[in-house]
Amino acid sequence: MNEIEQAIERNRNAGVSGLGEMPAPPRRKLAVVTCMDARIDAHRLLGLEPGDAHVIRNAGGVVTDDVIRSVAVSQRKLGTREVMVIQHTGCGMIGLSDDEFRSELEQETGVRPAWSAEGFRDLEQEVRQGVERLRRSPFLLHRDAIAGFVLELESGLLRRVV
Repeated sequence: MNEIEQAIERNRNAGVSGLGEMPAPPRRKLAVVTCMDARIDAHRLLGLEPGDAHVIRNAGGVVTDDVIRSVAVSQRKLGTREVMVIQHTGCGMIGLSDDEFRSELEQETGVRPAWSAEGFRDLEQEVRQGVERLRRSPFLLHRDAIAGFVLELESGLLRRVV
């Protein structure tokens, strides 16, 4: 059985029901932007329950145009007011060269992607830059409660950067 079929089977056995009875707006009015790294469970990390927050994930937890789109919808349509940007030590995006990655994909597929992988060198600087991009976005209603953190994977603790 492949992983998708196993995931479907685990879902059948999980007994998760009643999600449709929960209100769509997050109870804590919080949006979290973080990395897709499989080691990071944002709900567990922050002591959240289903329905508490929006968790927006991508490679590196980088604040891209698509993240801004998601946060804008989260704020304007679902009432979130605060945003946490959480990136982490040991991230695979640290040191990833966008140009090399694009060239690699072009060599393998014959097509150079229009998008950037958004690799970075300095973790703390990337957190600062992400927070600043959110704060400067005219599409967000609440730009005063945006904070950035580094998750230290070794300890599991957040360190505030901005």
